[in-house]
Amino acid sequence: QVQLVESGGGLVQAGGSLRLSCAASGRTFRSYAMGWFRQAPAKEREFVAAISWSGGRSIYADSVKGRFTISRANTKNTVYLQMNSLKPEDTAFYYCAARYSDVVPTAGYDYWGQGTQVTVSS
Repeated sequence: QVQLVESGGGLVQAGGSLRLSCAASGRTFRSYAMGWFRQAPAKEREFVAAISWSGGRSIYADSVKGRFTISRANTKNTVYLQMNSLKPEDTAFYYCAARYSDVVPTAGYDYWGQGTQVTVSS
C-alpha cells in the first residue's frame, strides 16, 4: 500500500502563502495520481487539486485556480501544494490522497494522509 504524510499546515493571515507537502512511501511501483482535498468545518470534503504520475498534467478546483499550484518532486515521492493569496475561506483541514490512475481524477482516491490544518485569519 501507499502511506501519505502531510506537513506544512499552519496559521497564516489573509493574502499570505503556505506550502503543503505530501510525502509518499510504500509500494508506489504503479502510476499514482496524487491529489489534495480539504474539508472545512460543517462542510463536505472537496477536491482542491490533482496531478498525474508523470507530473505532466494537473487540474484544480475553480475556487483555487490561479492561486494554488500543485507540483511533484522529480523522484515522485513528494507532492506539493503551493498556496498563494490565501483567503479565510481556504481555512480547512487539508488531505493528501493517491489512487492508481492513468489520468487525473477528482474523486475515487484510495489512500489518504492524516491531514494538516490550514487556518487563514482575516
